[in-house]
Amino acid sequence: MHSRKFGRSGRSVSEIGFGAWAIGAAWGEVNDDDAVAALHAGLDAGVSFLDTADVYGDGRSEKLIARVMKERGGARPFIATKAGRRLPKQSVEGYSVENLNSWIDRSLTYLETDTLDLVQLHCPSTDLYYHPEVFERLDKLTEQGKIRNYGVSVERVEEALKAMQYPGVVSVQIIFNAFRQRPAELFFDQAKKNDVAVIARVPLASGLLSGKFRADTKFETTDHRLFNRNGEAFDVGETFSGVPYEVGLAAVEKVRPLVSGDTTMAKFALRWILMFDAVTVVIPGARNPAQAVSNAEAAELAPLSSELMAKVRAVYDENIKPYVHQRW
Repeated sequence: MHSRKFGRSGRSVSEIGFGAWAIGAAWGEVNDDDAVAALHAGLDAGVSFLDTADVYGDGRSEKLIARVMKERGGARPFIATKAGRRLPKQSVEGYSVENLNSWIDRSLTYLETDTLDLVQLHCPSTDLYYHPEVFERLDKLTEQGKIRNYGVSVERVEEALKAMQYPGVVSVQIIFNAFRQRPAELFFDQAKKNDVAVIARVPLASGLLSGKFRADTKFETTDHRLFNRNGEAFDVGETFSGVPYEVGLAAVEKVRPLVSGDTTMAKFALRWILMFDAVTVVIPGARNPAQAVSNAEAAELAPLSSELMAKVRAVYDENIKPYVHQRW
């Protein structure tokens, strides 16, 4: 497993991380034993970055990570969590000193630690990024020692660019994959200039880029790929990267011939992301040990040729771009 420098944090992390949303909630049922086994398998494979949030299963994901840390002992990996989605309705006022302290104290308890490695504002409204007082509150929490670093998880490139203007922001988490390529334009250049870590989430477009779905694939009622296809529960960009399902399936069939040998489409999609040096860590989810190991193996694939990269870009430009590029 290769490592990349995590911005200005002074830490390096594995370039393939572990996204812990699926073991919390909203991706169908995952029992605790499978979740714990998946975490162990990922860590055994060299993963050293875990990404969770206080709302994933209402704390379940954080608690499962704490359980695995206790079982393993020794040095802890870099554990990132998020705060802000516990608000009943997003508002700038909701990110008060009292609420921030409450959310962070809860995560400290659930993760069983004295200091959080990274706290990310969890996809707040665009307006929040124009309120420096919120970031000043995070600076104070850093000074108090409750958090070592803070960053943001964004929906839109505009939000990412604005967030980087605050000197305390060490990382930006954003959706980036072969079906969401806009971040590779201006944002990636600016992130490198500002030495800001980039966390690439939804790397497989909610599984579309694994090549395993069909028009008649059935998803569980507890899976956001069923209940959020039109943005009913949260931003539609989080589900299939905002690409209409049938459009995504058709585009996948144009990517499939580009994957050669015994490489899976999922590994190919992850390796595609790693071709961008602005990306610090990619955080695919895993619901079982086999998925966790397969994700980690993507780091060992040979670099993709410029010809292959151009062909993936062509699929995006011709099939996907009109649906997502200007929206996010």
